[in-house]
Amino acid sequence: MKGSTPVARRLAVCGLATVCGVLVPGRAEAHLVTTGLGPVYDGISHVLMSPDDLVPILAMSLLAGLNGVRASRMTLFSLTLAWLAAGAAGFFFGHTVLPLAVTSASFLIVGGLTAADRRLAPAVVTGLAVAVGLLHGWMNGAAIAETGRSALGLVGIAATVFVCVSLVSALVTVPRAAWWRIAVRVAGSWVAAIGLLMIGWAVRGR
Repeated sequence: MKGSTPVARRLAVCGLATVCGVLVPGRAEAHLVTTGLGPVYDGISHVLMSPDDLVPILAMSLLAGLNGVRASRMTLFSLTLAWLAAGAAGFFFGHTVLPLAVTSASFLIVGGLTAADRRLAPAVVTGLAVAVGLLHGWMNGAAIAETGRSALGLVGIAATVFVCVSLVSALVTVPRAAWWRIAVRVAGSWVAAIGLLMIGWAVRGR
């Protein structure tokens, strides 16, 4: 690297280290992330690092926020409780019985409704929240059982769901400029697009 500047040399070293890190990966965890801090923290990190769970939570929060304070409050508790209850049921049953295309449908439906900005009754939003919670909670519980982890991870997952919904739905519910609502709808359209792609991949992979 004769003639190169110190900055260029540092960038080259960083790039080489990154390539080496990618070529020598550590062990991959397919389901619950292991933090070393205990099952509750494993559950928290799982939600925050798993787009297949985090995105539906955020999308459901956006949809609830667009439909007002009451819908947001009902979604906060219904999504969390449904997630926790289905997680416990999935843990005791011990098997994921639903294909990926079914769980991906939650992306498409919730994201599509958010993008369309349809005014929905709080009961309808709550029903959607329960359905999303049951679907993804079951998958989480079954995955924890299949990997032999502690069911306490569900507590961390449920707590993270509660915090995410409360923060995101509050941001959307508070009246803001018109562009903010448009931004939320755009985010919903991206969620729907992701769901459509995931369904396509699931069908293609059969």
